[in-house]
Amino acid sequence: MLNIPLWKRIMIWGACALGLLFALPNAFYTRVEGHNDAVAKIEALGETPELVASKGAWPGWMPSSLVNLGLDLRGGAHLLAEVQVEDVYEARIDAMWPEVRDALRAERDTIGTIRRQDSALDELRVRISQPEGMQSALTAVRALARPIVSLSGVGENDIEVSADGDELIVVLSEAEKLATDERTIRQSLEIIRRRVDEVGTREPTIQRQGSDRILIQVPGLGSAEELKALIGTTAQLTFNPVVSRTGDDTVNPGARNVLLPSLDDEGVFYILERTPVVTGEDLTNAQPSFDQNGRPAVSFQFNVSGARKFGDYTAENIGSPFAIVLDEEVISAPVIQDHIPGGSGIITGNFSVEESTELAVLLRAGALPAELTFLEERTIGPELGADSIEAGKIACIVAFAAVLIFMGLSYGLFGIAANIALIVNVGLIFGLLSSIGVTLTLPGIAGIVLTIGMAVDANVLIFERIREELKAGRGPARSIELGYEKALSAIIDANITTLITAVILLVMGSGPVQGFAWTLMFGIITSVFTAIFVTRLIIVLWLERARPKTLEV
Repeated sequence: MLNIPLWKRIMIWGACALGLLFALPNAFYTRVEGHNDAVAKIEALGETPELVASKGAWPGWMPSSLVNLGLDLRGGAHLLAEVQVEDVYEARIDAMWPEVRDALRAERDTIGTIRRQDSALDELRVRISQPEGMQSALTAVRALARPIVSLSGVGENDIEVSADGDELIVVLSEAEKLATDERTIRQSLEIIRRRVDEVGTREPTIQRQGSDRILIQVPGLGSAEELKALIGTTAQLTFNPVVSRTGDDTVNPGARNVLLPSLDDEGVFYILERTPVVTGEDLTNAQPSFDQNGRPAVSFQFNVSGARKFGDYTAENIGSPFAIVLDEEVISAPVIQDHIPGGSGIITGNFSVEESTELAVLLRAGALPAELTFLEERTIGPELGADSIEAGKIACIVAFAAVLIFMGLSYGLFGIAANIALIVNVGLIFGLLSSIGVTLTLPGIAGIVLTIGMAVDANVLIFERIREELKAGRGPARSIELGYEKALSAIIDANITTLITAVILLVMGSGPVQGFAWTLMFGIITSVFTAIFVTRLIIVLWLERARPKTLEV
């Protein structure tokens, strides 16, 4: 066992060198962070002298991955938001009106004229002039029902259609409401994640809590208000038919219309049909660009469904104005000059370059499907994070020094070999954390401190076994060999049980608990590696060079 082949020695030292190389950027955290930010901005905006200078602060051939600091270490913003899932019911029902209208028009000979009635937000009421034909109307609208695509709603349809006198009523089924709630939460999570990621924030925590709440934590952000502004920006884009233009904001637009102001022309208002032809949900891409006059604009592209609806409408309404609405303000209302079949277009307005870029980001991320109500908001200052880091450093240094002194006094030269392996062990932990991109939190620092204490356990077992063999009268080389062989099973058993615990914490826990589990798990892996391979290699190298006749362990 003491005869370690050259290839194995190269692999052991190579693994140590690679781990320490990936850990090295953390010793120059601020400089490397500036380098990474400069590289990201150069990729997005192009090179400028300032960015190039920042980029040159760290060699490009060196690893530049850093341990991501969590909210409790870096400071940042914390929000707990509640998703108003009921908002989606109204939008779903309103969007069904064109389909219901077309289905009933096909039965006009039987049911007479149709007219939409005022109703509750989560239902659609349609009055027919010939109530005796209600059965035909019910059959036509029920044909629009679709099966629910969810495990809880197998075999059920998305709508329920009933009659009340001469009125036909369409509502979402309870199973569809449950499925809609689930989709809304998932969509909100994804859109929030996209919006936060688009602005380049580091390692945000975005996760669901309970049935309708979302936790958002973004390290490094200035305040909770800044995070709310980023997340709460709706960016609802719709394309609505224009009924008329007016300068009177008190005019009654009618039951099925809406009065919206112009974004650029103060005092100008538009009466639009409430139900849009196409919405931002049909967008597949949005990019900042320039119009034919060189002014900032946003170009967009629809998906197949949106392109078809957009193309059909423009073909049928040449010469009519068509409003582009963003967050209940009319950006522009151009007159349709020709059929637009390609599903692409451009949004113009009095944008700056920054505003067009921001709008493109929001449109690309998508609109939030429902309103968010912020139940809890906190801003954690960087001073608190700095105090936590300083406390963590002190704890690590004290633990490190205590272990080094204990091992050196207890086991002499063998203790020094264990101390060298311990230093390598801590470097390997940070190398793994950096390369994988794990977020380090205050409990994570506790995990590292715990690992430092546990890391020498394996060496203690080995050295005590070597002492026993020496007392039994065996020579130095044989005692070392048997010490490693007999201690191996105990080392593996003890660390596997701890590793299982770390994995359970990682799978079942969340947030800070996961941070503790990651560092504990990595610490177990690296401590076993350094104890079994690194310490043994150091001892073998010393044994080959010194060739001692006796050992003092």
